[in-house]
Amino acid sequence: MSFWHRLGRDLKDNRAYYIMFIPIIIYFIIFCYLPMGGIIIAFQNFRPALGILGSKFVGLKNFMDFFRSVYFGRVLRNTVALSLLSLFICFPLPIVFALLLNEIHNLRFKKTIQTISYMPYFISLVVLAGIIIDFTSSDGLIGGTLMRVFAGREVNLLSDPKYFRSIMIVSELWQGLGYSSIIYVAALSSVDQEQYEAAEIDGANRWQQTFHITLPGISSTIIIMLILKCGTLLAVGSEKIILLYNANTYETADVISTFVYRKGLQEFNYGYSTAVGLFNSVINFVLILSTNALANRFSDSSLF
Repeated sequence: MSFWHRLGRDLKDNRAYYIMFIPIIIYFIIFCYLPMGGIIIAFQNFRPALGILGSKFVGLKNFMDFFRSVYFGRVLRNTVALSLLSLFICFPLPIVFALLLNEIHNLRFKKTIQTISYMPYFISLVVLAGIIIDFTSSDGLIGGTLMRVFAGREVNLLSDPKYFRSIMIVSELWQGLGYSSIIYVAALSSVDQEQYEAAEIDGANRWQQTFHITLPGISSTIIIMLILKCGTLLAVGSEKIILLYNANTYETADVISTFVYRKGLQEFNYGYSTAVGLFNSVINFVLILSTNALANRFSDSSLF
C-alpha cells in the first residue's frame, strides 16, 4: 500500500479529527510562519515608508552594531542569569511539589491543596505586577513592614537592582508552581502501583521507592519538559519585566526581550531590534537541538 493511499484512508477514517485540527494549522500559519518573512528586516536599514522591498540592504551591520554595543554584555548577562535561575529553581520545584502531592492519601485535602496552588496562575499579569509593586514599595508589606523589622529601614525593593532578580524568581515560582506540576501529577498516575507493593515487600522505604520507582517512572516526562525549557532558556518574557523595571534597575533587569522592545517600539529602530530578536531565536534554536541531542545520547527519551 502506497503512502498516498494510506494517507487518503487515514484522512477518511479520521476526518473529524483533521477538521478540528484545521483552526490550529491556520493559527500557526498566520501568526508563526507568515511573519517569518519579516526576518529580512534584520539585514536592512528598514524604513516603514519604503517597506521591505524598498529599504536599503545593510547585511550584518545591525548584528555587528549590537555585538559592539555597550549594552550587549549587560542584556546578555541579565538574560542568562534570569534564565539559569529559573531553570535551576522554577523547573525542579514543581516536580518536588508533585511528588509531595503524590504522598497525600486524603483525596479531599489533596484536591484542596492542588486547587489553591493553581489559583495564582490565573491572575492577570497586570494585576500580579500591581500586587508586587504594592508589596515591595517602601510602605508595603515586604518593603515596608518586613524590611523595617529585619533590616531596620524601609526599602523600595523595585528601585534597588540587587533585589530585582529575587523578586522575579519568587513571583514566577509563586504563580507557576501549582500549574507547572499538573503534567507531573498526571505522569505519576501512570506509574505501576504493583512496583510500590513489590518494593514494600522487599523492605524499601519511601525515599528508596521515590528514587528507584517514582522518578524513573516519570523520567521521560521530565526530560521532554527540560528540553522545552532549554529551548526557551533565553526567551525571558518581557511583559512582567516591562511592568516592574525602571531606569534604576536596568543594571540587573534589562534583558534581550526588553531591549528589543525599547529599540523597536520606543526608538523605532526596527532593523536593529529585529536583528537582536533573531540572534536570540537562533541561540534558543541551538539550545533546543543541543539539549535534545544530549537526551538522545544519554536516555531513551527525546523530543524528536
